Amino acid sequence: MKATIAALLLLLMAGSPHLSAAADRIEWHTYDAGMSRSKFEKKKVFLYFYAEWCTYCRDMDLKTFKDPAVVGALNRNFIAIRVDSDREQAAATLFRVKGLPDTWFLSESGAVIGHRPGFIPADQLMKIFDVVLSGGAAR
Repeated sequence: MKATIAALLLLLMAGSPHLSAAADRIEWHTYDAGMSRSKFEKKKVFLYFYAEWCTYCRDMDLKTFKDPAVVGALNRNFIAIRVDSDREQAAATLFRVKGLPDTWFLSESGAVIGHRPGFIPADQLMKIFDVVLSGGAAR
């Protein structure tokens, strides 16, 4: 069993160039892969719903998600999941996404910690990270 887990970890590391990449971009996961990885690594989830047509989502990509502090904090402390709400409607429906962007924080077990709709500037997101990581709710 230990050998199987060790082999799996080696395969994951070998097949994931983003594990050795510098913290210049966020290590995004799909919904299913990210949720599984969260449980395996026992890390909280940063769940981000977006759409290609969404202006505020584009702003998050160009501003918030390019901020080095945000990138580092997300990669270190969370499993970052990015969901296109148009293409993955089941996940968007599960979280009752009404507008975009829509950001959720989940515990290691998948329980909702908090939710924040709309554009979030980098400085505000860093404050939310602090609250979530200290055991508070993300509001």
